Amino acid sequence: MKMELVTTLKRQATRLIAEIQEDRNPVLITEHGRPAAYLVDVQTFDDQQSRIEILEGIARGERAVQEKRTVTHEQAKTRMKRWLA
Repeated sequence: MKMELVTTLKRQATRLIAEIQEDRNPVLITEHGRPAAYLVDVQTFDDQQSRIEILEGIARGERAVQEKRTVTHEQAKTRMKRWLA
């Protein structure tokens, strides 16, 4: 992963963004020698958000099973149709 100073971001933002859009590799922005932020392209960010939503759904399902909050196959199909609509 590439690292850049926050001053480089300020001075060369257009170049950095173009590089990130081309190679889709995030850049760690540092300030005073410490990590301050990550700069990522939009597609990578959107993909990560989608993955997080899926993982949160799986975690909710696992909790429901542990708490014995389960439904029949038919009930699940009905709920999924509403959820995906």
